[in-house]
Amino acid sequence: MPFFRRAASAVARDLLGCVIVSECGGERTAGVIVETEAYTGPEDPACHAAERIGRTPRNEPLFGPAGTAYIHMNYGIHWLVNVVTGAEGVPAGVLLRALDPIEGLETMRRRRGRPELTNGPARLAEALGVGPDLQGHRLSDAPLWLARGEPVPDELVEITTRVGISRAVDRPLRFYDRRSRWVSRR
Repeated sequence: MPFFRRAASAVARDLLGCVIVSECGGERTAGVIVETEAYTGPEDPACHAAERIGRTPRNEPLFGPAGTAYIHMNYGIHWLVNVVTGAEGVPAGVLLRALDPIEGLETMRRRRGRPELTNGPARLAEALGVGPDLQGHRLSDAPLWLARGEPVPDELVEITTRVGISRAVDRPLRFYDRRSRWVSRR
């Protein structure tokens, strides 16, 4: 998919306003992407495939085709959803950090069991019903896919440093729609 065969930072910015749709577990949920973070490849110390780490079984999906899912576990308990970007063989991706939920809110509430539905990457994955079975999944196909939405105008996009990492914390690779109440952190 040409949209994803670009630099992670460009894809991260342009994913704002796109819709992610899930039919995981036979229940339809969806949300507008309002927050992302780019992980730019081996030269990015915060990337799961940074030069100091190299290629491993855990990060192998990051080396795959653009537009596929890289699902990883965070802190040993939470699944997170990433979109692989760039050229195949060069590990880069975009972490989906927050959604404005637009469909299947009751399902999301049941899956989450808490009022915070999709304002954070772990909450987002849980609300959508995403788990490791979607590792390497093409994000143009059911049960989890991305669709075009309303692009977010540049003047409404906030660009900040990434959050929740300990390396390369000064890089402005986090993008969010400043209008959204679902953004994980301001």
